[in-house]
Amino acid sequence: VQLQAFGGGSVQAGGSLRLSCAASGKVFSINEMGWYRQAPGKQRELVASVTDRGRTNYADSVKGRFIISKDNAVNTVYLQMNSLKPEDTDVYYCHGNLETYIGGDRRQIDYWGQGTQVTVSS
Repeated sequence: VQLQAFGGGSVQAGGSLRLSCAASGKVFSINEMGWYRQAPGKQRELVASVTDRGRTNYADSVKGRFIISKDNAVNTVYLQMNSLKPEDTDVYYCHGNLETYIGGDRRQIDYWGQGTQVTVSS
C-alpha cells in the first residue's frame, strides 16, 4: 500500500492551494484519511481528516478556511486550502488508516505519504 501526495507549492497570503492524496495497492477499505502538518522542531499536528462515513474533523486554526473531501471510487482525499496565511507554511503529510492484506491476514494499519511543502508568503 502506498499513499502518494500531490499539490502544494508557494502562494501569497489570501491565496488557495489544493492537496490530493491517493491510496494505491492492496487496499481493502479505508477507515480514515487526512492531512497533518509539521514545522521544523515541532510535533506533527492534525489539519483535517475524514472518516469512511464522511465525518470530518478540523484543527481550530483551519476551520472555515480548509475543506477536506474524498472520492471513494479512486481512494483519494483532497484538501482545499483557502484564505491561506503565512502561519500555514509547513510540510503537509497525508495519513491513512487502511485495511489491507498482509500474509493472507486482513490488517488495519496506519500509512503515511511523503511530505509536500506549502509555503505562504505575506
